[in-house]
Amino acid sequence: MKKIYTLLFVISTLILISCGGKTNENSGNQSAAPSFQVIEIPTKDVTSFTTYPASIEGIVNSEVRAKISGYITDVLVDEGEQVKKGETLFKLETQSLSQDAAAALANVNAAQVEVDKLKPLVEKNIISSVQLETAKAKLQQAKSTYNSINANINYGSIKSPVDGFVGSIRFRRGALVSPNNAQPLTIVADISKVYAYFSMNEKDYLNFIQDTKGNTINEKIQNLPEVELILANGRVYDQKGKIETINSQVDAATGAITFRAKFDNPSRILTNGNSAKIRIPKKFENVVVVPKESTFDRQGGVYVYQVHSDSMAVSKSIAVINEVDNLYMVESGIEEGDKIVGLGIDKLRGDTKIIPKSVAFDSVAKPIKILFR
Repeated sequence: MKKIYTLLFVISTLILISCGGKTNENSGNQSAAPSFQVIEIPTKDVTSFTTYPASIEGIVNSEVRAKISGYITDVLVDEGEQVKKGETLFKLETQSLSQDAAAALANVNAAQVEVDKLKPLVEKNIISSVQLETAKAKLQQAKSTYNSINANINYGSIKSPVDGFVGSIRFRRGALVSPNNAQPLTIVADISKVYAYFSMNEKDYLNFIQDTKGNTINEKIQNLPEVELILANGRVYDQKGKIETINSQVDAATGAITFRAKFDNPSRILTNGNSAKIRIPKKFENVVVVPKESTFDRQGGVYVYQVHSDSMAVSKSIAVINEVDNLYMVESGIEEGDKIVGLGIDKLRGDTKIIPKSVAFDSVAKPIKILFR
């Protein structure tokens, strides 16, 4: 019996030791540091873009207006049609003017007869030269009247003032038009090249100009980078443009400064009234970059978890100067070669001991795919 008790005691002791070992083992597992993917901070050459709303206009927009009053008898072009300078677009009714012209021509002929009759009489000293000069003045007046009426008849054929494309035609056959109409008959626009007008607020303008090389505004304009257009459908226009002018005055109402960029338009995709966004590039060379995925916000600041040599992840504030895609460009706070937690920072609370698992920077900073538009 004594042997049985002794055997039971030994077995119980072994069981307790075994359970205790498992408990300690579990405790060790519970206290083990968590594993996190860690990336090394590089520097890169990055181009960021700033966009501004823009409006598009042809390089020439010429209003077509009637110079005389009259009814439209013919509309000889259609909207969107290409026309040449001097091509007739509209014709006005000029029958009454033609009758006036005939009467004026008769007056010219009569005045000419009077002058021809008086010339020999003056040469023979039969009449005073004053009478001849008076007759000549009447002849000149008659010719002026006739020429004026003829000009008005010519104005009845309304011609294109420039090469370009016809815009909306606001008046059709039978409409009475005059020089006093508020709206033009149409607008002929040269859209072989177009202007994109956009504005910056005063702060953006000063930063933009002061960051551009050159001693004068003209030199700075020459050194400005080429710009792009984002069309209303979200696509980038296939021709790059150049900023040509900057308004020298601040708009008192909006506090903005207006810019004008010019784009070639060989396909005539762009036309008057198009809306778009101007996109201005800014290049950063050898700038420290951090994936947005590896940052978090706190009280308006941006932070990362920097991993020290002792594997301690410590929150660190960084100064962001710009962003592009899913990258922040960093001015200060971390440097090239520093290591930070790449993913899963939402699981960290305060300074934490971790097991760092080094991964490639690009595995965290890969471009974000847009799944829905």
